[in-house]
Amino acid sequence: MSQSASHPDALPQDGVSQDAELLIVEDEPKIARLMADYLQSNHFAPSIISHGNEVIPWLTQHSPELVLLDVMLPGKDGLTLCREIRQQWPKLPIIMVTAKVEEVDRLLGLELGADDYICKPFSPREVVARVKAVLRRSHAAAQVDAPDTAKKAPVTLDEEGWQALADGQDLGLTAVEFQLLRVMMQSPGRIFSREQLMDHMYRDNRIVSERTVDSHIKKLRKKITEALPDQEIIRSVYGVGYKYQPEG
Repeated sequence: MSQSASHPDALPQDGVSQDAELLIVEDEPKIARLMADYLQSNHFAPSIISHGNEVIPWLTQHSPELVLLDVMLPGKDGLTLCREIRQQWPKLPIIMVTAKVEEVDRLLGLELGADDYICKPFSPREVVARVKAVLRRSHAAAQVDAPDTAKKAPVTLDEEGWQALADGQDLGLTAVEFQLLRVMMQSPGRIFSREQLMDHMYRDNRIVSERTVDSHIKKLRKKITEALPDQEIIRSVYGVGYKYQPEG
């Protein structure tokens, strides 16, 4: 059963739209209520669904800006729902909530493509912080994708021709380099681990080392730098991985 509520002491957010509607999918009432209370106090407008079978019908009638999706649910489980949401609403941000740390790579990888995850037990403040971070990334990505954006993207992709263009110049990427760039460009600011990037590069589950990813990234950066010498759009995050983040 879905629920919604408002909070009288709502506060403005940093860089996130006011009264953003969120969906919490969680079958443990205390956890769902705790998340909802903290999100309401930060000027979000959360609704709660406790049964997996109710999620897709609800989404067809509403337009939330983000879904907090528990993995273990009655009816359809969270993994199944994540796949279905990605198929029907590919740009809707999803944060998975899981008690199984070993599922994290699967949740964030190629198979499901969740935007972030939270492991139980968690701090309610962590939930708020992660929601804000994912929404900021989502809004930034939407601005990049907007056709009337004032700032021209430094690199554009020709999906059909498998070409990456910088100021109209073909960067001459290999298929693997193109795939790496495309994955990162789809989520500007999101940090991808080497393992996650390997999932996108090689779909046949072959065994490759993390150095292979580093090698492809190095070549990709070199080609971009040759075309855009004053810009660094693929950045390293020490000890974590890589992200696409144009300057400005």
